[in-house]
Amino acid sequence: MVPIEHAIGLSAILFAIGAIGAVTRRNLIVILMSIELMLNAVNLALVAFARQWGDHTGHVFVLMVIVVAAAEVAVGLGILISLFRNRDSVNVDDVSLLKW
Repeated sequence: MVPIEHAIGLSAILFAIGAIGAVTRRNLIVILMSIELMLNAVNLALVAFARQWGDHTGHVFVLMVIVVAAAEVAVGLGILISLFRNRDSVNVDDVSLLKW
């Protein structure tokens, strides 16, 4: 049995990597992947706490986070395709150029 400290520590490390990737990168694909990594780190923490306390509410929240992540990816990829079609670039500095 894995102690909860290890799961929370891994979750914190994954969240920090995702946050650093989302802040420092300019590629929209990498930013979306970093946000997904942060959401998965939160999922890991929720499952670890749910297992520790013996409550299944954390698992329900994980399913809700997965649904929100899927919606975020769908919207993000739509914006990405629109940006690439108009500017032939996936750089976030070009996002303001989508305005008319």
